[in-house]
Amino acid sequence: MMTETVKTARAPLKDAVIWDWSLRVFHWSAVLLIVLLWWSAENGIMDWHRRFGLTMLGLLVFRLYWGVAGTKTARFKSFVKGPKAVRAYLREMKRPYVPAAGHNPLGALSVVALLLVLVLQVGAGLFAVDVDGLESGPLSRFVSFEAGRAAAEFHETSFNILLALIVLHVAAIAFYFAVLKTNLVRAMVTGKRAGAESAGPFPLARFLIGVVIAGAAVALVQL
Repeated sequence: MMTETVKTARAPLKDAVIWDWSLRVFHWSAVLLIVLLWWSAENGIMDWHRRFGLTMLGLLVFRLYWGVAGTKTARFKSFVKGPKAVRAYLREMKRPYVPAAGHNPLGALSVVALLLVLVLQVGAGLFAVDVDGLESGPLSRFVSFEAGRAAAEFHETSFNILLALIVLHVAAIAFYFAVLKTNLVRAMVTGKRAGAESAGPFPLARFLIGVVIAGAAVALVQL
């Protein structure tokens, strides 16, 4: 008598949306704008540099708002943790690696640092004045020429800090891909990750409020 061996196939894990579409638009728009801001500054195309800077301002205002009112994985309280959580995460970084639903405690440090430097850089750009006093930020009229020059110098310095943070960010992504066999870029493109906890429904009304707030901030600095 023959005995049949029944093999039960494991059902594939379902994809869950961990990054909402507005968060992904912010991320890739910020990447593009950083390149355009550098290019316009290097080539002295200051009219476009100003436009790109104001666009970045609007994006940052929206992201800060979305960090409070957005979907679950977009909110700062969901991923900004203390040193204890970071140390615990580092101890668990080994294969097989199970990615967090959103930002892990270590990645959160990178996100906060990048946002902080971008806010400082854009803020300084609003008050910056060039050497000849011909090109200036929209809020430079509220400060002295010396203060405007100091803001311009800080604007340049903070960009170098931003570049260093970007290099670290890219290096971390490469480490996750090469060592932990985890593709973080794919999730930021598609918004999905298999077997992860969903970010929840998209709050359209809160999104529209965020767009209005961001647009108002950009308009306000130009009055």
